[in-house]
Amino acid sequence: MAKSTNKWLVSTEWLAAHLEAPDLVVLDASWHLPPEKRNAKDEYAKEHVPGALFFDIDEIADTDSGLPHMLPTAAKFSSRMRKMGIGDGSRIVVYDTKGLFSAARVWWMFRVMGKDDVAVLDGGFPKWKAEGRPIEDVPPMPRSEKHFTVRANAGLIRDMDDVKAILKSGSAQLVDARPAGRFEGRDAEPRPGLRLGHIPGARNVPFSELVQPDGTMKSSEDIARVFTAAGLDLSKPVVASCGSGVTAALLALGLAGLDYQDTAVYDGSWAEWGREDGGPVETGKVRGQE
Repeated sequence: MAKSTNKWLVSTEWLAAHLEAPDLVVLDASWHLPPEKRNAKDEYAKEHVPGALFFDIDEIADTDSGLPHMLPTAAKFSSRMRKMGIGDGSRIVVYDTKGLFSAARVWWMFRVMGKDDVAVLDGGFPKWKAEGRPIEDVPPMPRSEKHFTVRANAGLIRDMDDVKAILKSGSAQLVDARPAGRFEGRDAEPRPGLRLGHIPGARNVPFSELVQPDGTMKSSEDIARVFTAAGLDLSKPVVASCGSGVTAALLALGLAGLDYQDTAVYDGSWAEWGREDGGPVETGKVRGQE
């Protein structure tokens, strides 16, 4: 089984060797879809990587937007990081309890805020546990507040107006990380009140296609094959979407491992586009992806 060559990932071996480093901050960024009825914060309290802090995707967000876990303002993000003891000199490793799922969302958030010294734990908490590595069920020691400087990277985020403009101009390729059934409009969305289907012209690369059976990321060569098989030209800009901007970030993580810098995430994703007052919708398979 080929190992990932993504420079934005760290192995469980690396994390175990560096866990005591004073500048390292480990974040549990677990999040679950509403129908799963799982409480990520409660699960974190029962078991987590030693010293890990819980990153609440639903709270460190724009909670006034009406959409799930939209990117917060720079001021709110900076304030939350400061209180968590995450500063300009911190090295950050993010994981989640599914292996590779929601951690990439937090990796992307840090990069949007200008913090590039951030990586995702390859295989996440399941791999950590399977290897018999240490686990805690107590809160971590409080960290001293640190200064966190935001240097916004607007090139990594798109909104609905941007995507509508892309549909007119063809200036970027659209790729959707949802499972094929939801993309094609055959399966219901996990959130009520949304139309079924996908953004016209989008390609479908279900996020699971980037992950190996053991929960780690596929090799860069395999990931490149997945995207090109879906009809994407990796010499042109890409905008990734999904249900609510979480697994779209996993596509961005996979592309970043190819040294592909032109990947943005449509933050509102289908939670916004799929509303009755959202954008145009298509159903069925995309030509070339039958």
